[in-house]
Amino acid sequence: MAEPRRIVIIGSGLAGASAAAHLRERGYTGQIVVLGAESHRPYELPPLSKGLLLGDADEPDWVREEGFYAEHDIDLRLGTVATRVELGRRVVLDAAGNEHSYDRLLLATGSQPRTLPVPGGDLPGIRTLRTLDDSLALRSAFGDARSVVIVGAGWIGTEVAAAARRHGVEVTVVDRITAPLVPVLGPEVAAVFQDLHTANGVTWRLGGGVAEFTGGPGGVRGVRLTDGTELTADVVLAAVGAAPRVDLAHAAGLELSDDGGVAVDASLRTSAPDVFAAGDIASHFHPRYGKRVRVEHWSNAKDQGTHVAGNLLGAHEEYVSSPYFFSDQYDLGCEYRGLADPDSDTLVVRGDLGRREFIAFWLRDGAVQAAMNVNDWDHGDALGRIVDGRLTVDEDTLEHGDLSSVG
Repeated sequence: MAEPRRIVIIGSGLAGASAAAHLRERGYTGQIVVLGAESHRPYELPPLSKGLLLGDADEPDWVREEGFYAEHDIDLRLGTVATRVELGRRVVLDAAGNEHSYDRLLLATGSQPRTLPVPGGDLPGIRTLRTLDDSLALRSAFGDARSVVIVGAGWIGTEVAAAARRHGVEVTVVDRITAPLVPVLGPEVAAVFQDLHTANGVTWRLGGGVAEFTGGPGGVRGVRLTDGTELTADVVLAAVGAAPRVDLAHAAGLELSDDGGVAVDASLRTSAPDVFAAGDIASHFHPRYGKRVRVEHWSNAKDQGTHVAGNLLGAHEEYVSSPYFFSDQYDLGCEYRGLADPDSDTLVVRGDLGRREFIAFWLRDGAVQAAMNVNDWDHGDALGRIVDGRLTVDEDTLEHGDLSSVG
């Protein structure tokens, strides 16, 4: 496959910007065009629900310094919305009617927040958190608020709850699940997070849903639950997950996956040979798991963006990295590696759940599928090796042994 003369990247988030930067780092001298809908230069998302929202920072973590793109001859076109991809002509059209021809195309369009299809769901003032502007506006709203209702007890919902409590705001979290984060962590580990938030003053309304957002022309003023409870709020946040932005791919005729993402092979190539996808939208056939995996975390966007650069230039390297994410809430910091099914995998705990200093392992047929270290920063390398290899380790070694010697 000949090296392309012109590469177009749709999406100026972490995946797209990482791909562009790594193309130059690999010595590529052709044209690189990055189309980004936002007005801000590429930034990373984790600080939006952590340091930036807490008030510990006033800027996000920029993917690269301000002058990097011009200095490396990367044509970064901010405020440019791609509206159509024509595979036959190898052209991307934007909202202003401009055409961007390509030899290779990378789709890195990311995700958009989901909304709740209930009465009042379109009321003004129901907030979501996905962009830098969202985070700054939410932080400002905390300064004037007395109470906030967060719909969603996943990672974004719990991190925002911790930030709101730092700002002195009363917080109620609503979700149909029975404990925060339980679909990912299972009941034993989820209880650690629930107790942590309870100790910090968060009120839970779990096991039931939202019947209606209440308010009027002036905006949302509260939430009515399915059990009839009425919650008033100065701020309402919908944190009910994100949907991959696949409209362009679908309209172009690219194959989609059952999980809603763009179907890509192990090298991140789509059903069109000259089109690749990375980040949130990529439903990637993962050689390590033997199935499609779509991951919406920071490390996946960064690592897939970096990895796909070589394949855009003609390589056929499989992407084999394990999923990874981290979270910071109050005095709890954690890292999660791998891909577990807490409903069926065996949980093994090293350390003390009550003190919130432990490592949780999830095993399937004796092999470690995933591990999460909580306030334990001494075993990261060992955990990465164990999870990446899906090593078979006896439970006593995991609980008490020398993890550095495993494998």
